[in-house]
Amino acid sequence: MRPLTDEETKTMFEKLSKYIGENIKLLVDRPDGTYCFRLHNDRVYYMSEKILKLATNISRDKLVSVGTCFGKFTKTQKFRLHITALDFLAPYAKFKVWVKPGAEQSFLYGNHVLKSGLGRITENTNQYQGVVVYSMADVPLGFGVAAKSTQECRRVDPMAIVVFHQADVGEFIRSEDTLT
Repeated sequence: MRPLTDEETKTMFEKLSKYIGENIKLLVDRPDGTYCFRLHNDRVYYMSEKILKLATNISRDKLVSVGTCFGKFTKTQKFRLHITALDFLAPYAKFKVWVKPGAEQSFLYGNHVLKSGLGRITENTNQYQGVVVYSMADVPLGFGVAAKSTQECRRVDPMAIVVFHQADVGEFIRSEDTLT
């Protein structure tokens, strides 16, 4: 387990800023202590510095994971967010989308959100902006990318895609073998 390089940190923070903007600093400097990001086997983990000190007693080859997995770096050094980061992204999300109860199941099965399933959307959401997807009861379901801006969503036909699916809580069941 090692700290992220400057290039890795920049890549990861650019991806996080699409969803939570400048609230990234609230992830690191929390009132309950200082938290950090560490890389282990191409995966980025988020943990408190207390847990980090305890984890140094375990050898790298024996360590499976520590903290919460935020995502992983692909072979081309792009950063992919994992659904395990949702609990930390949701409270700080700048742009949100609420889906109707009928469209929740479709989203949780890995499908995009259609205009007919859109309940509400945050004002001034730009096209290709990272959004956190909520149920109408304000339960975070996953995250994606806005396919249309807020203004375009108002006049598009009901079968048009408004949010591209990226990750959802149904992934825990569908991909439980590959999530660590």
